[in-house]
Amino acid sequence: MKYCKLGDSGLSVSLIGLGTMTWGHQNSETDAHAQLNLALDRGVNLVDTAEMYPTPSRAETWGNAERFVGSWLAKTRRRQDIVLASKVVGPLRQGGDHIRHGQTRLNRQNILAALDCSLDRLQTDYLDLYQLHWPDRTTNFFGLRDYPWVEDEESVTIEETLSVLAELVQAGKVRHIGVSNETPWGVAQFLKHAEKLGLPRIVSIQNPYSLLNRTYEGGLAEFSHREGIGLLAYSPLAFGTLTGKYLDGAQPVGARLAGDSLYSRFSRYSSPQAEQATQAYVDLAKQSGLSPTQLALAFVLSRPFVASALVGATSLEQLGENLDSLDVCLSDSALEGIETIHSIVPNPSP
Repeated sequence: MKYCKLGDSGLSVSLIGLGTMTWGHQNSETDAHAQLNLALDRGVNLVDTAEMYPTPSRAETWGNAERFVGSWLAKTRRRQDIVLASKVVGPLRQGGDHIRHGQTRLNRQNILAALDCSLDRLQTDYLDLYQLHWPDRTTNFFGLRDYPWVEDEESVTIEETLSVLAELVQAGKVRHIGVSNETPWGVAQFLKHAEKLGLPRIVSIQNPYSLLNRTYEGGLAEFSHREGIGLLAYSPLAFGTLTGKYLDGAQPVGARLAGDSLYSRFSRYSSPQAEQATQAYVDLAKQSGLSPTQLALAFVLSRPFVASALVGATSLEQLGENLDSLDVCLSDSALEGIETIHSIVPNPSP
């Protein structure tokens, strides 16, 4: 396993991290424990979860991902062996009152309540990294290309949110803080207020990044470079799309985006443009003597701004293949092929 420093936190995180978004829907508690055991055996130390997981969030299952991690920690007593990250949800604009009765604005009352509940489910007294799952304000994330101009919107200020997070760091409940699904403007504001008020700096940005979505490169990568804020890349396989398993209308049984699954709303991965790009990347992988998974993950892992790629597997076989991608070094011809495809079909799945 390779490890990267996460900003100025002093944390070293594994270049592949274990995501938990499916735990509670596609994966049982037994599955989750088996994945954790295999991941740690292979050198993974970053475990990323969230209060709303599994996703999509439902009243009967929300919080299960954290509970599964917590039961594993209680069973194994391996808290010191992992860098444990979780996230607090932002405003729920499309339902979701089951999460803390809909009280999810990123203000003091709600963040304190969210963290205490997460720590209870995780059966720990601190988090190594606490992240804002998405901004309190309306902006473009979760597949939205255009900036949604909303006049006179009431939202919790970044200064207020950051001040609350500083309290949690001071109390020892959180070691470091990060953002997720954030924009360049938002990152700049967090850095500005941290410097101005002497508050903790964010050390990470958890945003989507894959061969089908390289929008991070357009503005946020420079923050990684010049400010030392590492990318925790989620969906590096674009919900499994980049494995090629959905090409030509295929609907693998049990796959996330198949049929009427809970994940069918993630339509940005099934557009004609996404299918065109995916087919080209699958063909390139074959020409390069690699599996599509190896090509896709090796590319993400090779980017200098990526601190860790968060993989979500539904089986130990998938997890093992994901981890094997660490040994892949893309040739110059493969990298040139990727850039050629990207120039023809850029970012079909933001």
